Amino acid sequence: MKEITVTVVDPVGLHARPATVAVNAASKFKSEVKVSYKGRTVNMKSIMGVMSLGIPTQSEITISCEGDDEDSAVKTIEDVLRAQKVIA
Repeated sequence: MKEITVTVVDPVGLHARPATVAVNAASKFKSEVKVSYKGRTVNMKSIMGVMSLGIPTQSEITISCEGDDEDSAVKTIEDVLRAQKVIA
């Protein structure tokens, strides 16, 4: 299992547009991809799941991937969120 912990720096938090981009990126991988915030963990391939976390700015989130392509999955999702200027 690969895991990264990052801080959300977008002033609006992890809102719909970057969440959709991240979900689309996660959905391209076979690995199980999850995001955790405040003790809750959801499938990162589900926009409803990700939005249900209501992640505000300055929050610490953990993205975990488990499966055959976990290395590239976690790297791609991190890159996508950095490109959207959501995480630092």
